[in-house]
Amino acid sequence: MAKPDISLRAAMLVALGALIVAIGLALAAPVRASSPADSLPNARPGQGTEAYCLSCHGQPDLSMTLPDGEALSLYVSRQTLDASIHSPLGIECQACHTDIKTYPHPAIDYANRRELSRSYYLACRKCHSDNYEKSLDSMHARAAQAGNANAPICTDCHGAHDVRPPDQPRSHISETCGKCHTQILADYRNSIHGSALIEQGNPDVPVCTDCHGVHNIQDPRTAQFRIETPDLCAGCHANSELMSKYGLSADVYNLYNISWHGVDVSVYKANWPTIWHESAVCTDCHGIHNILATGNPASQVNPVNLLATCRKCHADAGPNWVDAWTGHNRISPRRTPFLYTVEQFYSTFASLVLWLSVIYVVLQIIRAVAGRVRRSLR
Repeated sequence: MAKPDISLRAAMLVALGALIVAIGLALAAPVRASSPADSLPNARPGQGTEAYCLSCHGQPDLSMTLPDGEALSLYVSRQTLDASIHSPLGIECQACHTDIKTYPHPAIDYANRRELSRSYYLACRKCHSDNYEKSLDSMHARAAQAGNANAPICTDCHGAHDVRPPDQPRSHISETCGKCHTQILADYRNSIHGSALIEQGNPDVPVCTDCHGVHNIQDPRTAQFRIETPDLCAGCHANSELMSKYGLSADVYNLYNISWHGVDVSVYKANWPTIWHESAVCTDCHGIHNILATGNPASQVNPVNLLATCRKCHADAGPNWVDAWTGHNRISPRRTPFLYTVEQFYSTFASLVLWLSVIYVVLQIIRAVAGRVRRSLR
């Protein structure tokens, strides 16, 4: 038998050795990490995209220049997302940025930051459809339809990547509104409501949304809003349990309703709610965002200032005009002894006269019947 060719055997051994070395190098080489140049992972929105996106957007110096020349930061911190209400629930980047599927990302067609914001806030309606529909009936939406590009949208109030519960702390609600309504916030801070909330953390006092609504905010300058003001204030001031905590009367609303102002307002509300009327509602006397305690010398209803407040409507009111005003309080022997005595006298006197009249009429009827009977017996 012929011996194997030694040169052939050597060549095969060399080739086998080279193959083993190549396989070993391949196994030892580190696996290349995904890069932004690759397409995004094949995952459902909100499933594993956040860490991937932060591999670029977690860089503080990441930015781009918009067509109008403004620099737009693209940085989103891990801490911001962790503190939001979305990320811990698994609602991640692609849930809102549904148009971004690959890298490089699609070109930005928006001229400025505001156009970009207005395009992305529409993603909110996927989950919050009810609130989105309500917002379409708000004065903010009407301002936007009229061409005001700065009219508030979801992200202006709730944030974008830093969305948190809007009432934690509760004062955050009014401070959010104050980003646009700066003077109103300043007035509110100094009012009895605002100071109790912001300085003392009192949860019982109203914030902006308690009076104006949340997503369906209406124009408070309309006749409809004005005529509903007493009912709005009654939400707190007719609550006997709440008022008793602060030593306030819960009769305010009922007493207002039987006053001339209240009766006039109720007639308009029942018949012509969209027609402007001048009968006084709560805010005409107490103020709106600058409401102060009646004992405060700067209050519009402080006894020192009350006549001037009345003269806003009753220009010819004399110096004795307010002497008959008892406030929103029932007449009592302690608070208003003279008026109480007069009221008791007339109540008793009127009842006495009424009963005497009834007795007189009854006696006359008996006399007439008796006379008729006597005549019939003759």
